Amino acid sequence: MAILHGWRTCPRCAGPLDNDDARATCAACGSTYYANSAPCVSALVEDDAGRLLLARRAVQPFHGMWDAIGGFLDEREHPLDGLRREVLEETGLTVEPQGFLGAWMDDYGDAPDAAATLNLYWTARVTTGDPLPADDVAELRWFAADALPGADELAFTTLADALAAWRVRRAPGP
Repeated sequence: MAILHGWRTCPRCAGPLDNDDARATCAACGSTYYANSAPCVSALVEDDAGRLLLARRAVQPFHGMWDAIGGFLDEREHPLDGLRREVLEETGLTVEPQGFLGAWMDDYGDAPDAAATLNLYWTARVTTGDPLPADDVAELRWFAADALPGADELAFTTLADALAAWRVRRAPGP
């Protein structure tokens, strides 16, 4: 809904749009625009002690809350390339993605016009560097599996889902 919210004129020809917030069409030039979820990538960076590196957000939405390291994909960017780029930008670390944890839907904030997001999560291992907060990160901290922040301290609902999937994956088998 949010990506087309408020669109009244066509960005190509300035003609009026027929917009139901899921699809906007222009009768003047024939253009059609779709409300697609924005693709995001996130890494649960693990160390040899089984801890996870999380980032405290320095920006809205959810300023000051804990988040996975990651962000929006650039146009035509492969998700794993975007994951490596985002981790490097936010932490100074070079990582190698390990296992795919899953895909979850969310909103980028809680405003009525917040963009819908498609969130792809991987585990990752550091290959080089020392973690230093950068870009939109105020703090980085390693958390033991039994000391992770509670759901009320997490920026996005998808992080709680990804942490639950991570816990299941690392649980001892039968």
